[in-house]
Amino acid sequence: MSHTQCAVTIKQLPERITIDHSRNFLRELTKDADDERPCIVFDCSRIFKMDIPAVNLLLDCLEITMKRNGDIKLAAIHAQPKAILELTGVDRLFEIFDTTADAAKSFRRLPSPPTLQIPAPTGTLHQSAENAA
Repeated sequence: MSHTQCAVTIKQLPERITIDHSRNFLRELTKDADDERPCIVFDCSRIFKMDIPAVNLLLDCLEITMKRNGDIKLAAIHAQPKAILELTGVDRLFEIFDTTADAAKSFRRLPSPPTLQIPAPTGTLHQSAENAA
């Protein structure tokens, strides 16, 4: 199995996200995500307050990136925005890192090989033994 490295793009999220900011940011992201399998890190260090437009922007960005088989990781999130992501369940959609460097490095790790899970026997052996007795 081969694993190709992706060029990691680090994007600074603005301190305040309005609808106009979102449109511009999404337009810019769409250009950056033109590659197949874009690898993007959002630096969230300027965001001290997370609101609905910011959460929606993250979800829109993730959708654009996933359509191209890519991923977005979040870095440097302060306590209040992190709490909002947890309350909304959006934190489960992103890997979150303390620093942008850690997030960028995570794209370079090889994925774990898939594990094969064999289901437990359904009891046919046990039933056969009872029928034989």
